[in-house]
Amino acid sequence: MKNRLLTALALCCLFSSVNTLALDRKTPEYLQEAFIEVAMRNEYDSGKHQIRKWQQPLRIWLDHRVGDEQKHTRLATMHIEHLAAITGHELQLATSLNQSNVHLVFTRQSRWTQEVADLLGAGAVKNLHSAVCIASVKVNSVGEIMKAWVVIPVDQAQMHGKLVACVVEELTQIMGLPNDSDKVFPSIFNDKIPQNLLSGLDGLLLKMLYYSEVTPGMSEDKVKRVLTPLLDSWKKNGTITNADKEIRRGKLYPLLGY
Repeated sequence: MKNRLLTALALCCLFSSVNTLALDRKTPEYLQEAFIEVAMRNEYDSGKHQIRKWQQPLRIWLDHRVGDEQKHTRLATMHIEHLAAITGHELQLATSLNQSNVHLVFTRQSRWTQEVADLLGAGAVKNLHSAVCIASVKVNSVGEIMKAWVVIPVDQAQMHGKLVACVVEELTQIMGLPNDSDKVFPSIFNDKIPQNLLSGLDGLLLKMLYYSEVTPGMSEDKVKRVLTPLLDSWKKNGTITNADKEIRRGKLYPLLGY
């Protein structure tokens, strides 16, 4: 099976006006369009893509190349546990790099370019302009994510007040939600608003992606046929209405004063 490397998951530091989808964000119609925008588009190309998601458990190796190891481990662990709770998919810290399929590197700005080139390839360096942190996923020909990498230059992220946002966004995007878009609001995937933690909308996008009937390789038309009845049921049972409240069950929210 031929593998494809998708290097398009960068958190940027520029902010401007927000251009949201022209629909009420609490409706099934908005949620479906937001999902298509984030899950089936890419930041650095204009094409349509298939569903990309993990089938195997995520084993995440935290590679500490700077200080504050305990703090960085705590932030990553809290978000990993939250992702597992939202999606129902298994995510755990790995005990070694060899046992992992996700390699998360905490580094310095002075080493960032070289380490991105070493881990993601020289072509990824061109995506670093105005980015604060970056991630990449390896996807096979049927849409299954096989491996992922995240690189966070801690000093650079802290300078922009984005260390937590980098941990949250990049780990969330490697789940299979690769696109940053100013059409989706409020969302960690919208780099033009100061959103550091997952919104209720983001939680619903993750639930949609890891709904059992949404499978790797699905086309947009097939996804819509699956999501339409799912979202209608969520509207009726309160899942959509309660999304903003439910998302705050994650441990990072009280830690940051929410």
